[in-house]
Amino acid sequence: MIHNSSVVDKKAKIGKGVKIGPFCYIGPKVKISDGVELISSIHIEGNTKIGKATRIFPFASIGTPPQDKKYKGEDNSLEIGENNIIREYVTINPGTKGGGGKTIIGDNCLLMISSHVAHDCYIGNNVVIANNVPLGGHVTIEDSVVIGGNSAVQQFTRIGRLAMIGGMTGVLKDVIPFGLSFGNRNYLRGINLIGLKRNKYDNKKIMELDQAFKKIFSSKNLHENLGKINGEYKENDLVKEVINFIEKDKKRPICTPQSE
Repeated sequence: MIHNSSVVDKKAKIGKGVKIGPFCYIGPKVKISDGVELISSIHIEGNTKIGKATRIFPFASIGTPPQDKKYKGEDNSLEIGENNIIREYVTINPGTKGGGGKTIIGDNCLLMISSHVAHDCYIGNNVVIANNVPLGGHVTIEDSVVIGGNSAVQQFTRIGRLAMIGGMTGVLKDVIPFGLSFGNRNYLRGINLIGLKRNKYDNKKIMELDQAFKKIFSSKNLHENLGKINGEYKENDLVKEVINFIEKDKKRPICTPQSE
């Protein structure tokens, strides 16, 4: 069902059961999968693919050129997964040559009002980004992350799986998986114990992760601290995930607890 006030290019690919409300614009390279709903007044252009059963609310702007002065019109793309909710005034840009040319959003995400996903971002599944949160270019958000309202994430920053960012936090440093991060300039408060329990992780593994967290961040020399616990938690996948995240190549420093 396409409202007669909307403009849908003849070359756009529209799936079955798609609802396009009034005053929408759909460009020629856009692919919209089955069951998507565009409520009204939505602009979608570029090489953009939107997955099944995603709902997009009024005044969202999706697939417009990246806000990057280095972008010179090269081919790029934006891929949005299934069952996402994209609320009013959300803006999402495709990739650039410097970041692989693609922006990716996974499945079952909620992007609240006026959030922004910049060029070359990667967002996993089951992510919640609250109102007025901008993500800079090349940001990586792993699965099941929650970012509180009015926070801002600097370009090239990583936020690990099941981490939680408090409202009004300036995220300038990478946040480990399962971390809680807060502050005007983000610091690490501890482990997201509630999130881990809600996801039904074994209590023993959670307690070991909490113990490992204290050892990893016992001083500012993280790599020396990691060496001291080498092999101690080799059966704990949660601890290994945190260690792998810290040891991976990165652009930003790792967020650490606030100094006493």
